[in-house]
Amino acid sequence: MSTTPSPAGAHRTDGSSVRIGALVPLSRPGWVEAGRHVLAGLELAVHEVNDAGGIDGRPLELVVRDTAADPRQAEAAVEELDRLGVAAVAGEYHSVVARAAAARADALGLPFLCSSAVLDALTERPTEWVARLAPAQSHGWRIYADFLLGAGHSRIAVAAEPSVYWASGAGILRDHLTPRGGTVIELDARALSPAALCDALVEQRATALLLLVGTPEPAVPIVQAVRRDQRLAEVLIGAPAGQPEFAGWARSLGDEGSAIPFLRYLPERLGPLGVRVGAALRERLAEPPSFVAFEGYDTIAVLAEVLRSHGDADRAGIAASWPRVAVEGTRGQIRFSRTPGIGVWQWAWTPVQVVDRDPAAPGRFRVLHAG
Repeated sequence: MSTTPSPAGAHRTDGSSVRIGALVPLSRPGWVEAGRHVLAGLELAVHEVNDAGGIDGRPLELVVRDTAADPRQAEAAVEELDRLGVAAVAGEYHSVVARAAAARADALGLPFLCSSAVLDALTERPTEWVARLAPAQSHGWRIYADFLLGAGHSRIAVAAEPSVYWASGAGILRDHLTPRGGTVIELDARALSPAALCDALVEQRATALLLLVGTPEPAVPIVQAVRRDQRLAEVLIGAPAGQPEFAGWARSLGDEGSAIPFLRYLPERLGPLGVRVGAALRERLAEPPSFVAFEGYDTIAVLAEVLRSHGDADRAGIAASWPRVAVEGTRGQIRFSRTPGIGVWQWAWTPVQVVDRDPAAPGRFRVLHAG
């Protein structure tokens, strides 16, 4: 891939604003609720940067593009944002979409700070142009696997849909659990109805079922079927990708959506900045903010610091700054480094928790494990 900046990257944008492109899923089949939270964090941070004087007196502006969980749409958006002369691109939630955006940004010489996508292979080969805040999937999902073993689960079924992301997650679980005496049983969530999936869990004597599927379909009907099958009363349902994090999960499932452990990228206790930002995000979203909203905020915090140092005309300077970043984010100090097996500049690592919704109060989260 070329690492030569495109001509558009060599010029300031028209007007007085400093422009950042924002990629977010805001329409189906994208996970719209996650997209809303990423965008809320991005927008809140931009608002605060501008209230504090902007970037050397110039306002920061988001140029938002909907990816709709479509890699081709994301590639086209990156190309458009490049032509518009944005200083950098930020955001994205879906890993497969972020991978397409990262490849295009790398080819164009356009800095890309990925907010939420976790797929280890975000790029095919090492690049100087891309950095990431979210932990790599292998890091978080190994912590989740350790939680399962610690809770006494060794026969673990995964109900998965076809996807590079889900296949990668299943592989991480298998590679981590098998040497430790665990067994991973793969079930095709598209080929099996929820009732047939329940029969397979009984036949395989699984003690845990992990949902490597989208939400609300087919995750919600699978949870309902398992919860209502008396044969599976002792089976743990898990969702490492974080489906229960969002309020829509609780609205769809009520009490049945509780006690389903998932990964969340927050510290056990937020510091003063995190508390303040969390309150502002709650007001903006009219609901409790997810960790994804904090990722959006931290993305702009990093980019604003970089832009103050390098301006918006020097894309190569922005990309070269990743290893020198030291920014206090909502979840700790953010620094990027090279991590074995990861081709982008990586924050190693944001705090990782395994949490669930408390059955006694589904609006409250319980921390079950931390890594």
